[in-house]
Amino acid sequence: MTPSDNVVEVCSRERALQIVLEQFCQLFNQLDKGNLSKLPLVYGEDIQFQDPFGKVVGLDALTEYMAGAYRNVLECQFRFGDPVMQTSWCSIPWIMELRHKRINHGKPVFVDGISHLEIRNGKVRFHRDYFDAGQLLYENLPVVGGAIRWVKRQAG
Repeated sequence: MTPSDNVVEVCSRERALQIVLEQFCQLFNQLDKGNLSKLPLVYGEDIQFQDPFGKVVGLDALTEYMAGAYRNVLECQFRFGDPVMQTSWCSIPWIMELRHKRINHGKPVFVDGISHLEIRNGKVRFHRDYFDAGQLLYENLPVVGGAIRWVKRQAG
């Protein structure tokens, strides 16, 4: 019997990433303006976050940013796809279904996106969202939306 035969692996690195990723997905399907206090369950104090609308550093700044983002949200749900994981990095595609007071008259808007995450020491330390801001916002504005949808149709 070798020394390694006596070692019981409690949790592999990949499984640890999966656990944090599961927590991340759960958080975003529960998140609203009233429970932003749950962010520290997933994010580290030194989080670096970026999406097409802004960039923030630190958990306090992220909480403030999310408070603004969720201020007029009526409902927000994500359908997450299969993640791609490598060492401490993960990319996970999603479709967001959003109902917002000021977008599309409160009717659902569907947005395709992907989150790129770095997970270290059991917390998300880097989070960048990639999505078409036009699909979320500009296409759903009364006058501008029609023009943007027309341009997209013309472009093919």
